[in-house]
Amino acid sequence: MGLLPKEKADTGPVERSGRLSVIRVECYAGYRGEETPRRIHLGERTVEIVDVLERWRTPEHRYFKCEAADGVTYILRHEAFGDRWELSVYKRSVLE
Repeated sequence: MGLLPKEKADTGPVERSGRLSVIRVECYAGYRGEETPRRIHLGERTVEIVDVLERWRTPEHRYFKCEAADGVTYILRHEAFGDRWELSVYKRSVLE
């Protein structure tokens, strides 16, 4: 086994940026240095990420589709140049 990944907390505030919400995200960096979301801070509420379902890149952003412990699927957008996280989309799962 390798070293345990480092925890990193983005210290960005919760605010609106156009139609996106700027949020605070805690990540860990794996052995390749890729940061992966582990917790989302939505105002005073903290949400644990259960799984990263998908990830993709554009020239300016990285996107993560995440399943969270609160039963919501979030799409997070990370602006690499400004080190800023935004909540792009969220969808609450329907309970049966």
